Amino acid sequence: MNAFQRNESKETLFTFISAGDDPPKADFPVQKKSPKLCGSNYPLSIAFIVVNEFCERFSYYGMKAVLTLYFLSFFHWDENLSTAVYHAFSALCYFTPVIGAIMADSWLGKYKTIIYLSIVYVVGHLIKSVGAIPSLGNQAVHVILSMVGLFLIALGTGGIKPCVSAFGGDQFEEEHTLERSKFFSIFYLSINAGSLISTFVTPVLRGDVKCFGEDCYALAFGVPAALMVLALGE
Repeated sequence: MNAFQRNESKETLFTFISAGDDPPKADFPVQKKSPKLCGSNYPLSIAFIVVNEFCERFSYYGMKAVLTLYFLSFFHWDENLSTAVYHAFSALCYFTPVIGAIMADSWLGKYKTIIYLSIVYVVGHLIKSVGAIPSLGNQAVHVILSMVGLFLIALGTGGIKPCVSAFGGDQFEEEHTLERSKFFSIFYLSINAGSLISTFVTPVLRGDVKCFGEDCYALAFGVPAALMVLALGE
């Protein structure tokens, strides 16, 4: 297209706008709207986001609820070492959101960051659960598997933390500000519900269920791992 043709196209578009007519549809394609939840203004995708966050928080706090007891009774570490490793893991979980934010903003975007780091998260839970099987190797193997699992869990949970809520807010159209604000209330309700329920359920799985002749840490870590697999599937 030469310069004269480009100028003519601009003048034609200006004529449509000046006359109050709709511009040519080829220049302004209509954006397809996302499906809604039960006929409301809530995008269908937020239901999956809320369930995903519930499962993710259940898996994290469920595992963390018995972590110190795991160090004390399974590894036979003393209280000082158990407390130090527990708090080092917690600190790492609060540092890794910086990594997740950089990945989302500068490299992968929010969606791919959530997907990739959720896979890392699931792998960490699975390794952590396998490391709690008493018959699998000696204590050195258990410690190595558990530490690798905890590192991957910290990378996964921290990495997706700055992305999920923002990704949920992005699902709403600009005119649905009221629905967006209600979504964040429901979103944080799912976080607290998953955290609260897991804090009660996971210790019961550890203490009331016996496997391999002792407290079943493999099950206590395995159920949060299963919930994280479900969250990834959502």
